[in-house]
Amino acid sequence: QVRLVESGGGLVQPGGSLRLSCATSGFTLDYYPIAWFRQAPGKEREGVSCISGSDGPIYYADSVKGRFTISRDNAKRMVYLQMNSLNPLDTAVYRCAAPSYGGDCNRADFSYGMDYWGNGTLVTVSS
Repeated sequence: QVRLVESGGGLVQPGGSLRLSCATSGFTLDYYPIAWFRQAPGKEREGVSCISGSDGPIYYADSVKGRFTISRDNAKRMVYLQMNSLNPLDTAVYRCAAPSYGGDCNRADFSYGMDYWGNGTLVTVSS
């Protein structure tokens, strides 16, 4: 059974950093793309970043490029999102997602083919 569990959210001051984790189980992480999404209150879900399987391409939304870094540790079955220089606009529930097939991320739409979702972790950026 595929399962994704996020952790690492919390309250952070503007300019601060957080590292989110996505623990995966039920599939061989090495070959699968994993994406991070966020949704702020009253706003649509936004694709933040996606890391392809098998050392494929990595993509970022323009809003986080240069500030966020996605990475994976296949041995630990973990995917991470390092978030630096946070600002209040980054406040949202962050969720990770995986497809039911391996390969590369869809650069135009990170959510394409994403069948499995975690419940999310809340990130609040406030002074």
